[in-house]
Amino acid sequence: MFDEMIIREGTVANLTAVDGVVPGFSFETHVPYYRGLGLSMIETPEVTVDGEPVASEDLRFSYRGVTRTFAELADVTDVRWELGTFATITVLREGGLPAGEHELVVNLRLRVSYLPFLSENRLTRTVTTS
Repeated sequence: MFDEMIIREGTVANLTAVDGVVPGFSFETHVPYYRGLGLSMIETPEVTVDGEPVASEDLRFSYRGVTRTFAELADVTDVRWELGTFATITVLREGGLPAGEHELVVNLRLRVSYLPFLSENRLTRTVTTS
């Protein structure tokens, strides 16, 4: 239902540090569920760029001004990712994305209290960077 917002169109962009180094890229994402969920219920997503999987330690999750690794989210029980709000996923990848078209695949996985399995929501989007 919300899969089209897993990679919010028009938000994929390289990051530039103060010293001009490009440590990676980021994109906005929406919770792929019909209601909000606690951050502790978000599993590490599977992210693939141009067919290459991104290591889990190279992913960061930012919500309401706070950035955490996905492993750190397991302990965040007092913050909910509310429906209608966007978070940012950062991919640490030296140099970011070169100019041109790229295939970005994201499989967001959620633990929903009443489901006996992980809710998996996948989107493949072709993105263009300049």
